[in-house]
Amino acid sequence: MKQSPKNYKRIVIKVGSSLIYSNKLGFDLTIFEHIVEQIICLMNAGKEMAVVSSGAIALGMHVLGLKERPGVLSDLQAVAAIGQNELMNAYHRSFKGKFLTAQVLLTHSDFNDRQRYLNARNTLFGLLEHRRYRTQRPIPIINENDTVSTDEIKFGDNDKLSALVAGLISADLLIILSDVDGLLDNQKKVIKVVPQINSQIKSFACPTNKKTCVGGMITKIEAARIAVDSGVPCVIANGNIKNIISEVIRDPLAGGNWTIFLPKKGYLAARERWIAFGAKPKASIIVDEGAKLALINKKSLLSVGVLALDGEFAQGDIVSVRDKQGYELARGKTGLASKQLAEVKGKRFDKEVIHRDDIVILKEE
Repeated sequence: MKQSPKNYKRIVIKVGSSLIYSNKLGFDLTIFEHIVEQIICLMNAGKEMAVVSSGAIALGMHVLGLKERPGVLSDLQAVAAIGQNELMNAYHRSFKGKFLTAQVLLTHSDFNDRQRYLNARNTLFGLLEHRRYRTQRPIPIINENDTVSTDEIKFGDNDKLSALVAGLISADLLIILSDVDGLLDNQKKVIKVVPQINSQIKSFACPTNKKTCVGGMITKIEAARIAVDSGVPCVIANGNIKNIISEVIRDPLAGGNWTIFLPKKGYLAARERWIAFGAKPKASIIVDEGAKLALINKKSLLSVGVLALDGEFAQGDIVSVRDKQGYELARGKTGLASKQLAEVKGKRFDKEVIHRDDIVILKEE
């Protein structure tokens, strides 16, 4: 672990849609306000808290009386615009003036562009480190900007967004709250500790079929991988359980009714995290076995090892590097545009396709 459990300072809480709204109860203030109360207690204890909250689309559907999630993007954006207002009003009321609520809406474009990525980080740091008036400290309430997001720039779910935010602000802990008791094994028992995310761990996941959200255990495991690769321990816990946040923070390794994914020792540096997870790859470069081995051994990608291209990209774009079987083994910042690389692929060329300092190997355990 990065720190002893009692010293967690900066914590990201992800609140799932199922904890805010259900078809049976509607907008469940009981659970929602209990979660906020725990956050208030932690902030009073000096913790720096950030919340990544789902629920805007679910609340928008509730206000409009919709039973099915809209399938047309413009309709979904309109529902999100209505629901986002409801969601922020709920947080504002629940914090009862004890702390200010600061709305932060992000799209994948904010992570894809390096300067916007740094701007987003600076904004969040400014909110987290504001201590001029203790009783007026702000808490960032972060959500995907569904009102303008398109398929090309969407995160896909707030689980991934919460992991990206945790890495962005160098959090000490990420807690993903849902309506499930962590990751369950084949006997439906909670897996307490996950030292590494491998194929067996992934086999325990299954997608959600809820109509108000797009997440599920698969997306939570993917989010956990981003977090642990960024050096941030990640906990998946049931937000319906009383004082669950406080219990987790007291000692995540205590073996409670949750799953903790342990961070990697050799976790990625800030710039590497941006290349690996923040920026969305523009295209793919397929390489031969020799190039694959060279990349694994921390060498640059040369044009002679490139077999094919899938998509177009400009010089400086982030691309995915795949082997002949289609397995993604790395991501990197290109030194050549796709048009130039298409002319020299498979041949020797004096310029590197991707310099070794601009490559991040994605290790599959």
